[in-house]
Amino acid sequence: MSLALHAAFVGIVATGFMDLVAFAQRRFLGVTSLSYAMVGRWIGHIPKGRLIHRPIGESAALPCEAALGWASHYLIGMVFAATLLLLAGADWAQRPGPIWPVSFGAGTVAAPFLLLQPGMGAGMAARGAPKPAAARWRSVSAHVTFGVGLWLGAWSWTQIAGG
Repeated sequence: MSLALHAAFVGIVATGFMDLVAFAQRRFLGVTSLSYAMVGRWIGHIPKGRLIHRPIGESAALPCEAALGWASHYLIGMVFAATLLLLAGADWAQRPGPIWPVSFGAGTVAAPFLLLQPGMGAGMAARGAPKPAAARWRSVSAHVTFGVGLWLGAWSWTQIAGG
């Protein structure tokens, strides 16, 4: 099977798992998570030349920003999955263990810390957020959860596609 199909499957499973955990945290623990409509707003303003917002909630709303945000969220998950598959190699992909994906998932927290949060007006690593430590913890835990999802997706792929 192609790398693109493999990465799409693993990325969708991983992102879906991350979203399922975020839903459960919100439902049972009252933990808020990132608004993907705001991510869509941020992404939608980039072609207009605006990368930094202070804060994103005060920037003009865009048509279909929620759909753009959610689609981007899953596309980014697939790109991260492809990167993991390339870095970990074919041997790992045939017998996926948890170390590579969970470590890689934790490392992907660099994306929100260095790009998304500053762009949305929260500053680097959410230093300008109302509760920076809580925002950082939510980001780290979400990305570790994504890493667990990468492992589940890679393992599921071996069961479905035979490695």
